[in-house]
Amino acid sequence: MVRLDHVAVALGGRRIIDGVSAELAGGVIGLIGPNGAGKSTLVRAIAGLVASEGTILIDGAPVASIALRERARRIAYLPQGQAVHWPLTVERVVALGRLPHLAPFARPGEAEGAAIERALERTDLVALRDRPIDQLSGGERARVLLARALAVEASLLLADEPLAALDPSHQIEVMALLRAEAGRGATVIAVLHDLTLAARWCDRLLLIDHGKLVADGSPREVLTADHIRAVYGVSAFIGEAHGEPLIVPLSH
Repeated sequence: MVRLDHVAVALGGRRIIDGVSAELAGGVIGLIGPNGAGKSTLVRAIAGLVASEGTILIDGAPVASIALRERARRIAYLPQGQAVHWPLTVERVVALGRLPHLAPFARPGEAEGAAIERALERTDLVALRDRPIDQLSGGERARVLLARALAVEASLLLADEPLAALDPSHQIEVMALLRAEAGRGATVIAVLHDLTLAARWCDRLLLIDHGKLVADGSPREVLTADHIRAVYGVSAFIGEAHGEPLIVPLSH
């Protein structure tokens, strides 16, 4: 469980997150809102990567009090972007997700190998395992970094824009992977921009604007015409296609 109690974050003298409170446990939880709303900053605060005011508890413990190695085992973090600075193979990059589970200088064991193999299979990367990551497309690199996060097999997965640079087919596959992570008992918190995919795959949505929590609830409760107009400044068609929600921004 992640508990946020009046969480605030200031960066560069500007308040980015302003008094967000919520209890997040289980399922796929989407953070949505316009660019600059503070979604990524909130994810980084939950991971303990930026200083914050208020309270952030992970399973009842303040995140800052959790030892770094233990935090790395319990929280898998997929940052925004696909920047890679070393020509490691795909398999070696995915293996980095197992480092928190190893003692210093220890060699990976069977458990590590099995977790790496599962992550490669789930992200459709087995055929690319020996390719240097700097020779891959942006979409392929995004899947490799997701596989690294999945290899941690943490109880909390934080994914910041995991669908960026992916084609529609792989976007759906990634959302299915996030759903599967939640199915094995993890809490998944993902920053998303595609409202239709958020509506279809998330159990709960938090709508954030100017650092404040505007709405919190099921996709049907959060993705209303009024909320979309107030936060995004556009009207929207809200309907269904093949029995699933469809949200199309229309115009200002």
